[in-house]
Amino acid sequence: MTTRREAPAPAVAAGSGSPADYDRRAASRILADLARPGLSRTATTTGPRPVTVTRTPMRPEPGARLTLSQRLYLEAFMSPCRADQVTTATHRITWTDSDGIPNTGHIREPGLGAIMPVAVRETVLAMWHSLHADGALAARIAALTDHERAVLAATTTDQDPIDIFRVGIEATGRALTQHALLADAGPYRTPAEFARGLRDSGIFAAVATRWYWEQQASTYRRGMIAATFETHSDGTVGYTADTIATLRAMKDATIGDAHTVMRRATTEEGLSVEAAIDRYHDELDLISRQYALLPDGVRPACLAAAPHRLDGEHYSVLPDVVDRFVTLFCATVSGIEIIESEDTAAEFTGAADHLFYVPDMNCKHCVRTIGTVLESMRITVHEIDLISKRVRAEFRSARNRHRAFEALRDSGYNPTLAAPDTAP
Repeated sequence: MTTRREAPAPAVAAGSGSPADYDRRAASRILADLARPGLSRTATTTGPRPVTVTRTPMRPEPGARLTLSQRLYLEAFMSPCRADQVTTATHRITWTDSDGIPNTGHIREPGLGAIMPVAVRETVLAMWHSLHADGALAARIAALTDHERAVLAATTTDQDPIDIFRVGIEATGRALTQHALLADAGPYRTPAEFARGLRDSGIFAAVATRWYWEQQASTYRRGMIAATFETHSDGTVGYTADTIATLRAMKDATIGDAHTVMRRATTEEGLSVEAAIDRYHDELDLISRQYALLPDGVRPACLAAAPHRLDGEHYSVLPDVVDRFVTLFCATVSGIEIIESEDTAAEFTGAADHLFYVPDMNCKHCVRTIGTVLESMRITVHEIDLISKRVRAEFRSARNRHRAFEALRDSGYNPTLAAPDTAP
């Protein structure tokens, strides 16, 4: 990716859910109205329990700091970020959460350990369960007008309010886990202290404004972070000036690329905006369609970060979710006992089982990417379930499955076979 000057966003045609309904401010206000007086207020911890974790060392390329997958992603999508600006995990871990779903995470030693991704996942699950049990939220969603639904459909990736909030909660957990790769360089020495420190330092808000969503998700899946902390005199932490400049340049490059693709599709190729959106999703799946529709000179932040005045008070979804997440995480982390087990390579041997899991599948974009990777290898896909992170596909042999798993790893995902006690 190279940095390009932004091109003006093209004119769009009217129609329900069409690009004409694209309105970031309106979408943000709709989500704020739905979220208030707060999401997942009834979420509770699952109670004390042991969690068995398998730890696997990350293997950088000879003489290098990054793995092959990390280097390829850096070179293709993180310009002008350099390898020396990236902090990478030292180990990949796998475990099964309290919902019986296999998970994958990354940790760096020395650091806060496997407790971080495990406790984050349990916090995410607790908030998700509360979200789905919230009858008042369901009623507010049911009362949305056709126009409000069209705005969400045109402006957001996940479109459905529950899906949007689910992804936002998981993104909060991603930010906490990913920044834990930097924990050893900061002043916080326990997981709870670290979570509260990031909240009080404004790091969650910094991610929402300075990162772009796909870069956070993709680097998280690869166990890397393009950031460095500095400690302030008041004990909080913040990004270094170098980190801020690099994050801005990467975001500007992505917006510029999206505009370039849209301009080419609607002028040189003569496509409608709707057809162009479909076309560049296929060609450049790491570029969100929302960036292609941004007006010239606009640099977007997370929709949840925008403040709104509701019932005479200022309200923003992001700090509300972060406060609840950090509080619940701190209560959860003390009740988890980590038990480490030996690493095995059994998932790549034996019969060509058709059921497997992709623990770091986070959104509908991930579903699309995983399906595209498998189908490009002429593997028939029967099911990709985002909630259970389960995939059913027709592998021709164990070797064919192994090659498919490697291709998914190169795309930033970490597939694993279902454990016997979690298979349906």
